[in-house]
Amino acid sequence: MADVVNLSEISNKSEKETPDTPAEHRVKKEDGGDEDMKGAESPCALGVSEREENSDLALSAKKVKLEVKERREKKQKVDEDEIQKMQILVSSFSEEQLNRYEMYRRSAFPKAAIKRLIQSITGCSVSQNVVIAMSGIAKVFVGEVVEEALDVCEKWGENPPLQPRHMREALRRLKSRGQLPDSKHKKILFS
Repeated sequence: MADVVNLSEISNKSEKETPDTPAEHRVKKEDGGDEDMKGAESPCALGVSEREENSDLALSAKKVKLEVKERREKKQKVDEDEIQKMQILVSSFSEEQLNRYEMYRRSAFPKAAIKRLIQSITGCSVSQNVVIAMSGIAKVFVGEVVEEALDVCEKWGENPPLQPRHMREALRRLKSRGQLPDSKHKKILFS
């Protein structure tokens, strides 16, 4: 009986891995012998865990594609909602508000002047995108100063048009609130 057990153990060992070659890299030859196929890329050579990894990767790639598609659709819907809200707002403007909004939309700093100014300060050439960004920032800055100047004018009990004193007071207030950097360099006498 002990011989039978030993023979069955031996036959079970031959079906399992041999010490030098894993079973997943062994392929049967047509004539019945075993041949080593290290690094083989056939479906037989892929282990169960590798197949599971590949299917997991495919599933995660599909999930990512679906998420990207959903984000695009949400962004497009939000953009459409914003456009619709803006149309409703503009349609409710009075004649004066509509004229002011139209002037705001049409106003822009000349790109050539902005480019010259940036190049004179930095000493190097700048791309068109930098000029466009700086032009937009300048427009926002001027809008904030004018808005503050209008508040100053109203607080002082005066009516527009804005005077230089309103603009100077607006700049002073923005600096005191920390919304504007101080343009004058402070000299440090002792360090």
